[in-house]
Amino acid sequence: MKKIILTVSFLLVNVALIIAQAPPGGGPTGDPIGGAVPIDGGISFLLAAGLAYTGKKFYDKKKENKKEEL
Repeated sequence: MKKIILTVSFLLVNVALIIAQAPPGGGPTGDPIGGAVPIDGGISFLLAAGLAYTGKKFYDKKKENKKEEL
């Protein structure tokens, strides 16, 4: 029980310290939040990979069903 209490208190202190940090100010674009974050490239890649994987699964399933019909 003491280990659980110690772990939870440690996590709460760390979360409080992380939340208390001020956001970085004045990025290259001059806005107070810290500039633009280029997240589009990663999300686009994950979306494309997911669509390709899903398409392959559908193709394999269709091919398997066609093979069973013969």
